[in-house]
Amino acid sequence: MTNKKIKVALGLSGGVDSSVAAFLLKEQGYDVIGYYMKNWSSDIGKFKCPWKEDHEYALRTADHLKIPIYTLNFEKEYKEKVVDYLFDGYKKGITPNPDIMCNKEIKFKLFLEKAIKIGADFIATGHYARIKKDKNNIYHLLKGKDSNKDQSYFLYTLNQKQLSKSLFPVGEYDKPEIRRIAKKAKLPTAEKPDSQGICFIGEVNISEFLKTQIKPKKGDIITTDGKKIGEHDGVYYYTIGQRKGIGIGGGVPYFVISKNIEKNQLIVARGSWSEELFYESCDVTNILWTNNEPKFPLKCTVKTRYRQLDQECEIYKEPLDKLETKKDKIQVIFKDKQRAITSGQSAVFYKKDECLGGGIII
Repeated sequence: MTNKKIKVALGLSGGVDSSVAAFLLKEQGYDVIGYYMKNWSSDIGKFKCPWKEDHEYALRTADHLKIPIYTLNFEKEYKEKVVDYLFDGYKKGITPNPDIMCNKEIKFKLFLEKAIKIGADFIATGHYARIKKDKNNIYHLLKGKDSNKDQSYFLYTLNQKQLSKSLFPVGEYDKPEIRRIAKKAKLPTAEKPDSQGICFIGEVNISEFLKTQIKPKKGDIITTDGKKIGEHDGVYYYTIGQRKGIGIGGGVPYFVISKNIEKNQLIVARGSWSEELFYESCDVTNILWTNNEPKFPLKCTVKTRYRQLDQECEIYKEPLDKLETKKDKIQVIFKDKQRAITSGQSAVFYKKDECLGGGIII
């Protein structure tokens, strides 16, 4: 059976993963239309935005596979929904995840809406994740086959409607297989290195990026016993668990354990296994479930950062103070203490290979 009449709008980013996704979909008989999303085009200091190179690779890939390709300009929306979100978070002293917000607001919202409007049946991307539909027509988000490249962590915001309209062709493969397919198909991106850094912006130094909007402000670096040991350029530029860039040399290194925004103080502890770096629990809000909300208390596993090994935990549901917000929060209690839990990052929950959902650590 062929799928020739099924139209797929593919996010063709100019990387090898989306290129192979296009190849696989075409091989499977889908009517594939490529879309390059131009979301950011500004250089940041000495860091050059790679959009022109990526766009060229996307065009060459589409030409090689003989599929049509169009460019969608989401720069305005990307700035408002992703970049401003990033800056606003750092100004509040937290460490947001722009890649998750890009998936939530751009790829699986704006792009999906645009694709459906032009008559596409599905959208597809080069994410390493899988989607399975059960006999009750419930869609389940699963980890990619390649555990080292699995990107389900970045996709936990997807709901049933979005999952029902999405395809992840490379999710059933590991990275070496994707490279082999690309070489065999003679794709222009076969040897192109994987992109790094912030989604669509590139491999930018986060401190330099933040300094374009948040002015440096000298402050004290304070140890956990209240001793001043140096100065920093601004607490906003640092994140919990950070070691590099603190500027305190000699002997055992120091790590950031907290930030006092009001006093503009960076609090540090000595040694990577300092007790102050470890947490027994954390609170999570802005919770989204890929399926129905589970029953609590819930035993599952959690990742509090990308590529972390799954950590056993138990989740309890409790309302926040009514004066603070009407939204609920959950409390995550770890089986083993976790290092450098960071406000603003996402906690993502799993049952074996299935991504249940997640939320923002507060």
